[in-house]
Amino acid sequence: MKKLSLVLVAFALVALIVACGAPKQAFVSIASGGTGGTYYPLAGAMATIWNEGIKGMNASVQATGASVANVNLLRDAKADVIMVQNDIAYYAVNGLELFKDKAFPDMKGLAILYPETCQLIVLANSGIMSVADLKGKKVAVGAAGSGVEANARQIMAAAGITYADIQVQYLSFNEAASNLKDGNIDAAFLTAGHPTAAVQDISATKPINVVAIDDTIAAKLQATYPFYTKTLIPAGTYKGVDKDTQTVAVQAMLAVSAKLDAATVEKMLQTMFAKTGSDRLTAAHAKAGAMITLATAQAGMSLPLHAGAEKFYGKAAK
Repeated sequence: MKKLSLVLVAFALVALIVACGAPKQAFVSIASGGTGGTYYPLAGAMATIWNEGIKGMNASVQATGASVANVNLLRDAKADVIMVQNDIAYYAVNGLELFKDKAFPDMKGLAILYPETCQLIVLANSGIMSVADLKGKKVAVGAAGSGVEANARQIMAAAGITYADIQVQYLSFNEAASNLKDGNIDAAFLTAGHPTAAVQDISATKPINVVAIDDTIAAKLQATYPFYTKTLIPAGTYKGVDKDTQTVAVQAMLAVSAKLDAATVEKMLQTMFAKTGSDRLTAAHAKAGAMITLATAQAGMSLPLHAGAEKFYGKAAK
């Protein structure tokens, strides 16, 4: 009996030593977007990067309805890391627009990923050469209550135009493309990475122009909304558009809960921005993955950084 007790104690001590020496398991759920979009493959690459590069990490990806749905998942503790547009994140943390009176201050910034371009598309024969020329026109501003609709309203306001000055059309990407081709509307706002399939669809059958967002409008936007950045749509991106066009963009980004462990967050960024991490992201999505760099990781950041992210970027700057 005594010998059996000693054996049991020995087993217990071994188990304790193993447990104390084992790395703490970190279960991290990443909320992405639809399986056919850009967010999902990038999130899959991130899960692989973190699982291979961080001891004890167990990261997994869930397909979701993207930005707005992801904010709500993070709020409800059903996700730990989310992919989200930086303007949507700004509205959520400040209780604005889609999140009016529902502020979520515990959401923190991790990294900016790549630009999602605000595009004002018109037919080439429309006579619309600037945002100011939209006055009196039928303009698709995105679905009611969408992020696109907020972008359209803010861009026009920076140009001195309100909805009272135009004939507002609340249309989705595909609806806007169809109506523009059929001549039912004069212009359409779209927010998406370029080239955008809906715009390519229009340009395949009708000559189009992309209306520039000039420096004056961009500066006014940035003075009020810190999440906008200037960007160029290169010549040749769309059929018949043979010159570079300046516009503005919001950014796809990563956000996390303030409750996520700071040391874990720091390691996530270390592995993601290491060369092997960058290679995996580019392999997952050639264009978007190549734009995820340490140099642009804070450009357009619309949230206060997580403590672990602050530590990582502080070290990286030295």
